[in-house]
Amino acid sequence: MSSFDVLILGAGPGGYVCAFRAAQLGLKVALVDKRAALGGTCLNVGCIPSKALLNATEHFAWAKHHAAESGIKLGSVEIDVAALLKKKDTVVGKLTGGIAQLAKARKITVFTGTAAFTGPKTVRVTATSSEQSAIRDPQSAIVADLSATHIVIATGSAPVELPFLKFDGQTVVSSDDAISFPAVPKKLVVVGGGAIGLELGSVWARLGAEVTVLEFLPKIVAAYDDDIVRNFTRLLQKQGLKIETGAKVTGVKFQTPDSKSQSSASSSDQSAVRNPQSAIASAAILTAERDGKPLEFPADKVLVAVGRRPFTDGLNLAAAGVELDDKKRIKVDGHLRTSAAGIWAIGDVVAGPMLAHKAEEDGVAVAEWIAGKAGHIDWDVVPAIVYTDPEVAGVGLGEDGAKAKGIEVKVGKFNFAANGRALASDAADGFVKLIADAKTDRLLGAQILGRGAGELISEVVAHMSYGGSAEDLARTIHAHPTMSEAVKEAALAVSKSALHAV
Repeated sequence: MSSFDVLILGAGPGGYVCAFRAAQLGLKVALVDKRAALGGTCLNVGCIPSKALLNATEHFAWAKHHAAESGIKLGSVEIDVAALLKKKDTVVGKLTGGIAQLAKARKITVFTGTAAFTGPKTVRVTATSSEQSAIRDPQSAIVADLSATHIVIATGSAPVELPFLKFDGQTVVSSDDAISFPAVPKKLVVVGGGAIGLELGSVWARLGAEVTVLEFLPKIVAAYDDDIVRNFTRLLQKQGLKIETGAKVTGVKFQTPDSKSQSSASSSDQSAVRNPQSAIASAAILTAERDGKPLEFPADKVLVAVGRRPFTDGLNLAAAGVELDDKKRIKVDGHLRTSAAGIWAIGDVVAGPMLAHKAEEDGVAVAEWIAGKAGHIDWDVVPAIVYTDPEVAGVGLGEDGAKAKGIEVKVGKFNFAANGRALASDAADGFVKLIADAKTDRLLGAQILGRGAGELISEVVAHMSYGGSAEDLARTIHAHPTMSEAVKEAALAVSKSALHAV
């Protein structure tokens, strides 16, 4: 049995960052992951590949619909899906390969396989199920038996599967599948109006798919203020996304080739179709209801993006004495220690936002606590971003949330339409909104709708991290012309002092 100071289960952003920091602090570290390519969901099938697709399709959409406005004549603009996916995979490969090199340079021992506790401080790593099928001797499926003074659970999350919409990988799919469609679906129905659904819906809508987003709640991206969501919804609809809120999905009906009434379009419709394949009706019909009235949505692909769940499957937590809460998350204290001595948990398996950067900060803090250092995390200042175009970003309390808590606030807003760089960059949609305590002027939160909002939110995070005020931000010099000037103007607007707005 191999022994280590720190054994980390899961090599996503939380796990590998924890491993890197622990190694920096002189600890003997091992890292276990079911994938040979390190980086977890985020690098392999989540954050990074989706952003590669978003970036490429933004270029495509601009070239097709907006280049001429800038005096750029391109002629025919077409998409090569195979090349698009290859570029996405190349980006993923570079990053996962880089993580592997960094792990090697830090002398971190990496094991590939599925981990399960065999005791309070012991873990067995076995070959993944796909690899085991080729192994005749069950004993040879054991990759390693490991022990450690400290074990960190960082196994991340998995897509939530609805009982009446089981993933089949073909028609009803998760986000893992939706980053690799071999062709643009004619009709894509997205179940869930959160970040993942809207991002991937935007990707395929830009490429020509008819995209319908169904959201059970009265609005999409429900954590944001009503004015942000209202304008965001309008902009998405302008881009061609159909958004149906207050819609409760009830099931799916699969079309059969021998159902003539459902399997092909009418003859009048077919006469206008050049491609015979496009005359074939959608593979399924998603059923839903609103206010008791039935709704139906034809779909070639149904992307279920209703959230993610903590992934602790197969870990055998009982053997380690690790307890779960009522939402199947691992119970931890304020220092991310579980109910079992020497076992920690970080990222998506514990309470809090399921975000890669939050997991990274968890990982750094745990590594420092293990090493006897003063680790620190401020969970109240974790930004969240929807990477559509325009983006939506938020941190801390929104105006609606503050009022719901009875907190008296002052709000400063500034429209990008009054920002020179935004106008010059065709990025005039949206606005910056800052929320400050009415009595102390301390920044409580921010929400931004606009191009590059995910980058702009960081300076608000920085000011909030030291307890800064709206005035502190307003008196910070911003270069001109930049989009960030809108953040300064919003801070000035908190005290009704905006210079470029009434």
